[in-house]
Amino acid sequence: MNRVEKALMHALFVHLHHNIDKAIDFGMFKELNEQVGKTWPGSLLVGPEANDDAAVFHMPGCGLMVAKMESHCSPCVPRPYDAAATGAGGAMRDVVAMGARPMFLLDFIGTRSLEEEVLVGPCGFDGECTCGGCETMTSGERVNILVQGIRDMCKAMDVFVVGGGFSTSFSDIVPAVVVAVIGKLLSDRPLTKPAKRAGDRLIIVGETDDDGNDTLYRAGLVKEMRPAVALFGEERATMEAALAAIRTGKIHACSDLGAAGIGAAVSESARFGGLGARVDLSNAPLRKPQLTPEEILICETQARMLFQVAAEDAAEVMEAARSKGAPAAVIGEITSGREAVFFHGGAEVARIPNEAPADFFR
Repeated sequence: MNRVEKALMHALFVHLHHNIDKAIDFGMFKELNEQVGKTWPGSLLVGPEANDDAAVFHMPGCGLMVAKMESHCSPCVPRPYDAAATGAGGAMRDVVAMGARPMFLLDFIGTRSLEEEVLVGPCGFDGECTCGGCETMTSGERVNILVQGIRDMCKAMDVFVVGGGFSTSFSDIVPAVVVAVIGKLLSDRPLTKPAKRAGDRLIIVGETDDDGNDTLYRAGLVKEMRPAVALFGEERATMEAALAAIRTGKIHACSDLGAAGIGAAVSESARFGGLGARVDLSNAPLRKPQLTPEEILICETQARMLFQVAAEDAAEVMEAARSKGAPAAVIGEITSGREAVFFHGGAEVARIPNEAPADFFR
């Protein structure tokens, strides 16, 4: 097992971002929702136990709605503006991934007292700047930056800010930045993450860069952590491209590309569908040509979506996406195996099984 495989498998099987059920008893919510469902029969279509990109529910008089809550807390220490904006954008993409257009956002910000000084920049977690690139400001000034990031992403995506919450009772160096997004389902049924059929083509929409390299950094494969950069125009183009692709009615499965990037999106879909995948990373559209195969595999660049469609429908779906100004390309296919295999050209980069080996957690 090479280092990038270990990094990706740790993200998929250990890190709580991909394994929330290890910390929270979803069965408790399922039992509650089944009870409430007797009062509101047929109202909840996709709940928390589905472990999908977002929830889907029926709102009387409004049809099917989609909702997602997401936090981007730690990235707000080195890069508060981009972190807040990408947290909002990521939640919006999760809503789009289910087949919906995001419409409303609520946010919550928790921080230290507004007069207290905070260090913003690469050394923010250390409390003392040694790189020369950090800035000392008040907690209140940082709050204004966080709000601007959320506001600017909502402006780019035509999403209302309808409310939220605020607290200055937090003592941790990391502020709490949480957003909830609600949207209207546009497809005739919710799209879901699990792979459905061997032979389906994997289509990526959007370009990959070397930012959002947290997984590589924690694995010691890069020297500098580069939090994801907010891409406002690209985020809007990707949303419109995704919705155009969804309107073709040809999408079998969909996921946005968040933490651990292409590697996680493909591996989770294959795993949840009980299938495999084969991906050529050299086919992914790039923002710059010098990316390593490992960066293409794992980086969390924003404004990207992943679709699965029948081979005969791939050209139509890509044409629909490209008509909205976003790049789109076939990067692989779903297989009948039980692992996701990633290549760059002819060289194998990583092989990720659907289940972690027994000795992986030792």
